Amino acid sequence: MKKIAVLDQNTIDKIAAGEVVERPSSVVKELVENAIDAGATAVTVEIGDGGKKLMRITDNGSGIDAEQVPMAFMRHATSKIEKVEDLSHIVSLGFRGEALSSIAAVSQVELITKTPSAVTGVRYVIEGGREQSMEELGAPDGTTFLVRNLFYNVPARSKFLKTDVTEGNYISALMEQLALTHPEISFKYIQNKQVKLHTSGNYNVKDVIYNVYGREIARSLLEISCKNDFMEISGFIGKPEIS
Repeated sequence: MKKIAVLDQNTIDKIAAGEVVERPSSVVKELVENAIDAGATAVTVEIGDGGKKLMRITDNGSGIDAEQVPMAFMRHATSKIEKVEDLSHIVSLGFRGEALSSIAAVSQVELITKTPSAVTGVRYVIEGGREQSMEELGAPDGTTFLVRNLFYNVPARSKFLKTDVTEGNYISALMEQLALTHPEISFKYIQNKQVKLHTSGNYNVKDVIYNVYGREIARSLLEISCKNDFMEISGFIGKPEIS
């Protein structure tokens, strides 16, 4: 019988990453939610090979200060909370401070970011949790993440991924959900160099429904609204011909 031993930090990081990053759609979800928390009004997601080889997420949000970029990839590093009491009034989508470290532990990540107050942006490269380079460069306000070769250093995890088509479908479904729940944000989703979804970000849910489901579905919906002293519900229901 083997003796109990403490795992090395590299193994710990890869196991922990598996709790956050299960497949390419997990990466897209975490990074798009970061973009939303950063106040982005436009988010572009581009993938290749079902997201296994390439995921590019670009936003026009607040960006990350250059001196804080390396810290952003540390475990439990976050700008969303400072103490446990903050958990009772969370308003952001993310707060654990695990997403970036988990993604970087099992992929090759390139980050380009710039805050509105900065003269230049910064390019930061981290692979398998190890910092490779950091340099200044010209960049627009906001953040771009390039995530390449997911699970390249954890082959046992990559074997559990589905086909490129199936993994791409998971991301497509996620992007539709994000667009429907955030009509105030313009989403552009590109799969294998083809635009699959593009919303205007004009706050009109009906327009997003049209973009996602098409004209016939959008025309066959009835808008509902209900409000009382403690709750307000609004949305759409389908007519019998589409239910």
